[in-house]
Formats: sequence, C-alpha cells, structure tokens
Amino acid sequence: MHVGSKGWYVEKLKEKGVRYIEGRKIEKFKTHILANLLDEKENS
Repeated sequence: MHVGSKGWYVEKLKEKGVRYIEGRKIEKFKTHILANLLDEKENS
C-alpha cells in the first residue's frame, strides 16, 4: 500500500480506532476527508 493512498489512510484511522464517521463507514469517504480526519486525530 502506498503512503498517502486512500487505503493507507483507512488503515491508519482503523489503527486509531476510527471505523465510522457520522454513522458511515470510513471506506465511503473520499481521500481528502480521511486525510483531514487523520491530521486532526494526530494533532489532538
């Protein structure tokens, strides 16, 4: 898996325990939304 790909973001978010956003699976969201969410999780 390439760093920065959608699958990479999904994997990193799942490692942090995030599987859903507003009741929807994270796999349904576009890459830029996942990138922003991961950035928020790492900086909080």
